[in-house]
Amino acid sequence: MMRQFVADLHVHTLLSPCAAVEMTPRNIVWHAVEHKIDIIAITDHNACDNIPAALEAAKGTDVTILLGMEVESKEEVHLITLFDKMRQLKEWEHFVQNHMSGRLNDVARFGAQFIVDAEDNLIAEKPELLLTSLTAGIAEISEQVKRLGGICIASHIDRPIYSIISQLGFIPPDVELAAVEVSRHMSVENAPMRIPAIGDLPVITASDAHVMEDFINGPKTTFYFEQPTLGEIRQALLSQNLRKVVV
Repeated sequence: MMRQFVADLHVHTLLSPCAAVEMTPRNIVWHAVEHKIDIIAITDHNACDNIPAALEAAKGTDVTILLGMEVESKEEVHLITLFDKMRQLKEWEHFVQNHMSGRLNDVARFGAQFIVDAEDNLIAEKPELLLTSLTAGIAEISEQVKRLGGICIASHIDRPIYSIISQLGFIPPDVELAAVEVSRHMSVENAPMRIPAIGDLPVITASDAHVMEDFINGPKTTFYFEQPTLGEIRQALLSQNLRKVVV
């Protein structure tokens, strides 16, 4: 049966060094249940180590966890990458690790990068610097994501830094995007007029939450489809088979 699903496709856990320690997978899921958020994409910077904890924490709830990551290209463009299956995500993780800078995290400067389990127990602290550009460009990143069966969304394109528009001024034709995301500072309806480079690409919004208040009160996208899956989201973004983004 078709119905509406509230989705936040851009959420950081405490693995991202710029995120608060309250952003544990279990706490995110608990607040999603409390505030009726149906779908969450865990999208930490250049890493996905806390996704298993999020999947475990969501068991027994109506919350669906999507497998994701927010990567930074060599052009310093942030891109949300989403996948259906864990094997796709693991292959994507391998690609990302092969294109990392090799630098170690400076905790005092950037913050700690915590890996936890579904009960909020600390497993490890990730030593690699995650707040950094990959050596791969946006075209190579989008091509690899497509090859693995995932989708790529340009992050917060209305922001003055780390967006495809701020960095390039346009969207290259060889970059395959399923959608673009705008932040809380711009409405989905006004985005194509305010940023003509969007063209015909679908527009979504998300919280880009690094603290719990932003996750609770930040913008979300409502979809209309049958199942809370990436395949259904893909169809909704293309307005196929009665699936759609609800504006």
